[in-house]
Amino acid sequence: MNQDICVIVPTIREYECMRSYFANARDHGFDLERLHVVLVTEDFCETDEMEAMLEEEGVSGEVFDGSRREEWYEAHDVAEYGHVVPAASHAETSFGLLYMWAHDEFDYGFFIDDDTLPHEDEDFFGTHMENLAFEGEIESVASDEQWVNVLYQNAEEHGLYPRGYPYSAMGETVETGTTEIDGGEVVASQGLWTNVPDLDAVRILMDGDLEGQAQTRTSSDDFGEDFVAARDNYLTVCSMNLAFRREVIPAFYQLPMDENEWDVGRFDDIWSGVFLKRACDVLGKRIYNGAPLCEHNKAPRSTFDDLNNEVPGLELNEHLWQVIDEAGSDADSYAAVFEAMADELAEGDWDDYNNGAFFNHVGEYMRDWLDCLATLRPAAGLEADGARVVADD
Repeated sequence: MNQDICVIVPTIREYECMRSYFANARDHGFDLERLHVVLVTEDFCETDEMEAMLEEEGVSGEVFDGSRREEWYEAHDVAEYGHVVPAASHAETSFGLLYMWAHDEFDYGFFIDDDTLPHEDEDFFGTHMENLAFEGEIESVASDEQWVNVLYQNAEEHGLYPRGYPYSAMGETVETGTTEIDGGEVVASQGLWTNVPDLDAVRILMDGDLEGQAQTRTSSDDFGEDFVAARDNYLTVCSMNLAFRREVIPAFYQLPMDENEWDVGRFDDIWSGVFLKRACDVLGKRIYNGAPLCEHNKAPRSTFDDLNNEVPGLELNEHLWQVIDEAGSDADSYAAVFEAMADELAEGDWDDYNNGAFFNHVGEYMRDWLDCLATLRPAAGLEADGARVVADD
């Protein structure tokens, strides 16, 4: 079972946080030999120190700055697709997905952000793995707006909606029930967050904070039982504390943000979550939400800088889920659903929206994503050049 888990960490400064995750694993008896850590960083960062940290901790791993990523693309004959992973962007987590796809020993992936810490009393890695293996009865949440607020459990007290939740879906009526989950049905486990909630800039400003954080903070008391979003309901998926099965990679591309002519940013993981939830609904799979919690220690920064990055995509975020809501309904693989959503975006006329052409841009990049995966591992059945959707790995 050695090294069946690839841990992907985008970082430029706080890589030492990983020592806390390794300590948590040791404290809870989780086998660190199962982990291979991929630190995705930049040429101007402390790559030697990152490598030394992994060596000191005795944990398998590699550090990929921009230059080393370029070398990796060349070595794997996918240099023509290097553009699918933007530089100096949180969306460079997609490089970790490509790395996983090229190495079939990895059955599971983890996304960890470098401004988080595990809760000492929770088995971080073990709980995520238990979630992915979950079977039995669990709370199911729906709303009359087809959106689930992952912070719904104490929303009457704190009034928070997470980054990426559509403004038009606020004020929803929440309905809860239970559903039965079969083994293997859970394909992603989203851990939630205490301390600084994951909010967008508009909501941070409304909360009275000019430093990109929030005046309202969350604690363990704000979270109850773990849950899933009901079929045909969407939810925000944040990649700061997330585990997933290898099988979802074709439909889990972290979208090309920041480096684009429309200046759209900050929705890479949010939109990838929308696509993944659509694929899960089509294929009968689930996204598990709740534990393990992590402590989110977002560094102070100008709320207005985040606002400038988010404004170009705010209107698009209101409509993305409606655009893809019926795509791929007869598909039988993640790649097939993803290609159907890509076609919907790439071929649509979005002139009625501010920066609507960005949807076309995203659709084309989604197609390139599938072609890149097909080139990396032709035997997986994701054949390029118009026959991408034969099968998933």
